[in-house]
Amino acid sequence: MELALVIGVIVVALVFDYTNGFHDAANAIATSVSTRALTPRAALFMAAAMNFLGAHLGVAVAQTVGTGIIDPPSGPHGLVIVGSGLIGAIVWNLITWYFGLPSSSSHALIGGLIGAALSASALVHWDGVLEKVVLPMILSPLVGFSLGAIIMIAIFWIFRRSQPGKINRGFRYSQTISAAAMALGHGLQDAQKTMGVIFLALVVGGYAEQGDPIPQWVIISAAAAISLGTYAGGWRIMRTLGRRIIALDPPQGFAAETAAATVLYGAAMGFGAPISTTHTITSAIMGVGATKRLSAVRWGVAGNIITAWVLTIPAAALVASLSYFAMHWLLE
Repeated sequence: MELALVIGVIVVALVFDYTNGFHDAANAIATSVSTRALTPRAALFMAAAMNFLGAHLGVAVAQTVGTGIIDPPSGPHGLVIVGSGLIGAIVWNLITWYFGLPSSSSHALIGGLIGAALSASALVHWDGVLEKVVLPMILSPLVGFSLGAIIMIAIFWIFRRSQPGKINRGFRYSQTISAAAMALGHGLQDAQKTMGVIFLALVVGGYAEQGDPIPQWVIISAAAAISLGTYAGGWRIMRTLGRRIIALDPPQGFAAETAAATVLYGAAMGFGAPISTTHTITSAIMGVGATKRLSAVRWGVAGNIITAWVLTIPAAALVASLSYFAMHWLLE
């Protein structure tokens, strides 16, 4: 019974990882595709490969998710809590994907875990949530917006006497590098979150101890699942990020991707904070667009996206709570 639950939670975690991949594929490649720096299929293949590599660059984010958010009890009850949290995250990912809203898979996962834990009266590490989730959730879009604007202003100044045609051609090549860096950062951030949940399930099920290193098979399976999901694509959200917020040109795409990648690496390597790649790239795109003129950004679309951001944690928590009660009733 307990082994079957552990295996079931791991499978659900990998399903979440897959949905994370196709939900967030647009994060890395929407700008490159919209500026025609890369073809859609080439961009997806590159993003999938870089996601896989990025997942192997560290485990700090995985440790935060696995040990710093909730503390479920050992045994079947704890596994039900973890599984319910994953279901809440998956459902919210699918809802926002269907409507083309670039919400955060990371915050859906964290909201799901919190909702399931609260329903089960399990321990939630509110200090860890505040320090590692809430503060980065507020700061990362602000930093992404500001850094995107700064990089774009620097590009304007450096190339102010250059011909626009030559600049666009040059930055189309540069975008290949910046998109790869963004995809690497996505793997570094998002694949690790699934690793952390799988490790949490192993600890709750009695197959690992808190201080153990994350097994290599967990790293490889999480990296493979998010890469496959990325290659499957997320065209609805790609249209929102690539065109509906602002029609990007190659220099703007390069600036947004470079800013977002910088924030992702800094948060993961410096603080082990599970920030949202979606929030980061979206805010960077807004910051880049605002340097042209404020009206260049379609603020109505941006407002819909921000609404989805605000709703993500409570909505995923609600679905996870309902899932917990349903699973708890079925397993009684």
